[in-house]
Amino acid sequence: MRLDQIAINSQCTAHRNLEEALDAYAAAGFRNVEPHLNLIRDWLQDGHTVGETRALFDSRGLRVVAGSQLEIVCFGSPDARLPNLKANVENARLIHELGGEVMIVGTDGPEQSSPEALGAVAYAVRELAETAEDTGIEIAIEFNWSPLVRSLRSAVRVAEMADHPRVGVLFDTAHYHVTPTKLSDIRPDSVRWIKHVHINDMPDIPADLTHRDFDRVLPGEGVLDLPEIISALETSGYEGYFSIELFNAELWHLAAEEAARCCYQSLLPLCEQR
Repeated sequence: MRLDQIAINSQCTAHRNLEEALDAYAAAGFRNVEPHLNLIRDWLQDGHTVGETRALFDSRGLRVVAGSQLEIVCFGSPDARLPNLKANVENARLIHELGGEVMIVGTDGPEQSSPEALGAVAYAVRELAETAEDTGIEIAIEFNWSPLVRSLRSAVRVAEMADHPRVGVLFDTAHYHVTPTKLSDIRPDSVRWIKHVHINDMPDIPADLTHRDFDRVLPGEGVLDLPEIISALETSGYEGYFSIELFNAELWHLAAEEAARCCYQSLLPLCEQR
């Protein structure tokens, strides 16, 4: 993992305004940011334009690499799904206008889970990619942000079924830990679908008793063999960003700059492994 591949997800410093967050990320050493779109939309609702927002990133030497906010509604009538489709297209357009390349999405699920239900997810994701064609945004399905798509294998299956060049998968080390996903699943035929990576560590608690979000800890403070996972991704062909994403109450109680600095420093040993 190279230094220019690391990024920070704004969830790491929750409850901050955009300007404060960007000042903190730049001061910590980050150059790549993955903002949650709630943070961006709050800023826009305060009277700022998208152009001014992008200039805010540029002025601090930062670039948007990805963003997220919504799940895709895949089940139900077309009329019921239409507002969600429109909202996701608007999000794709916003990420594009900010200079980003990837939109991360979750999905809903059916009343009864089955392998066949993955087809409805593939259809909905492809529909989104086609409707947002003009943005050029990559759509990355986050496994385990879904009651149905719960592993790397199932997310890859959806991407294969969608069969669209801009539909792929988000790989998150926390979800890797708490789902049936195995190290042996990280291989060239699956990694070719990975559009973006979230990186974090997990505590020494049985995986089935670990919360996928709120038990996350800084890289190096948990039990995951992150160098091994990163090596598996890279040797299988992954060349994209590694964005730290934490929902950690201890970090949230720190000043934004201190929280961002902790995140940045935790990633440096992983960059030195290369």
